[in-house]
Amino acid sequence: MWVYEKKLQYPVRVGKCDIRMAKYLTEQYGGADGELSAALRYLNQRYTIPDKVIGLLNDIGTEEFAHLEMIATMIYKLTKDATVEEFDAAGMGAYYVNHDKALYYQNAGGVPWTATYIQAKGDPIADLYEDIAAEEKARATYQWLIDMTDDVDLQDSLKFLREREIVHSLRFREAVEILKDNRDQKKFF
Repeated sequence: MWVYEKKLQYPVRVGKCDIRMAKYLTEQYGGADGELSAALRYLNQRYTIPDKVIGLLNDIGTEEFAHLEMIATMIYKLTKDATVEEFDAAGMGAYYVNHDKALYYQNAGGVPWTATYIQAKGDPIADLYEDIAAEEKARATYQWLIDMTDDVDLQDSLKFLREREIVHSLRFREAVEILKDNRDQKKFF
């Protein structure tokens, strides 16, 4: 089903060690509107979505895993040379004590990822509107992350991810219209 290329979807570069920014990026790693939640949401919803749009959920869900890999790479690069003192000074002392520099699915506030972040109503249009909202929330979060750093290399990768959220939102909007048209057609038996 998937073909893994041993490269990121888009290059990730960082200009400096920045634990504070790594902490903020965990929002997109293990937060409610982050990449893991999106990937699992879409790949789960595809089982109850009409055939006309099932491929869309599969494609976008798979791409979200690529985005998760990019976020993980950013966090790793931002923290790999950090000292224990730098972790503590950035408010990440408790994280370090629990995980060292290992990646852990949690949001920027330190709340662990939970399956309650994944929505699946079973109604295709309701689920797609949920997906549109998820993409728009992720887009907003990426913009705020861009605003939080002066690292132009990091901003470049974050801008790529923000733009992909916009594309996903537009694709989900198209899917809603396809399903509305299908729902409103007269059925003859």
